[in-house]
Amino acid sequence: MMGWILDRIVLPSNFVSKYRLHTKEEEEKKNVVPMSTVAKGVLFHQFLQITAAHLWFSTRSCIRDRNDPTFDSNPDPPGRRGNVRNGHVAVLRSSLHARKQVLLPRHVHSLHHKLVVPYAIGALYHHWVQALLLDTGGGVLAFMVSGMTPRTGMIFFCFVTVKAVDDHCGVWFPRANVFHLLFANNSAYHDVHHQPGGGKYNFSQPFFPIWDKLLGTHMPFVVLKRFGGGYEARMTMKDGWHCCLG
Repeated sequence: MMGWILDRIVLPSNFVSKYRLHTKEEEEKKNVVPMSTVAKGVLFHQFLQITAAHLWFSTRSCIRDRNDPTFDSNPDPPGRRGNVRNGHVAVLRSSLHARKQVLLPRHVHSLHHKLVVPYAIGALYHHWVQALLLDTGGGVLAFMVSGMTPRTGMIFFCFVTVKAVDDHCGVWFPRANVFHLLFANNSAYHDVHHQPGGGKYNFSQPFFPIWDKLLGTHMPFVVLKRFGGGYEARMTMKDGWHCCLG
């Protein structure tokens, strides 16, 4: 719901336009799928997530503290949940990009990259195979490893969704967005991943860039003011030169 509100109400406003990482014209020109197709894909993705969550909770033989709907008395550190999900997503995404000749990468993750200029609801625009492996599978893995209760899980995954939506929103608030202040991988970081030439870099999402650094897929960048208004994220090479591959 957060993605739909942002994409249809907040982001199109004139106030937000001066903070966009891409112009509206770029979005219409570079993206090869229409909004209607993305919306249908996102709705199907959400249907898969709801179905998987229902099956998971309905088939579990024993849920810890099932008679106590409160939070864990000794909750697992939130960092472990984020690291498990982050690592799962980063490793799988790296593998989906690394071998272009393989059928799975070419025809699965490439669907998401039809959005060269990402926008909020596009965060969940994936092939259904990737939706199960990355988003749903990573969520179940984080839930199992951390031992969180259903209520804790609900809050955690709501936060994950909000962060993923923000990463794809295509807007840069240099001082007003708490995610941009707290996390190194933000909307500009992920925008680099969607740019032509940036698809093999900056996979880490939604929380920590550590996996990109460990896997050698980290691409530094700078955010510059764009002539005519707004901002743009540019990849930077090790010698300090800007690399613009858009």
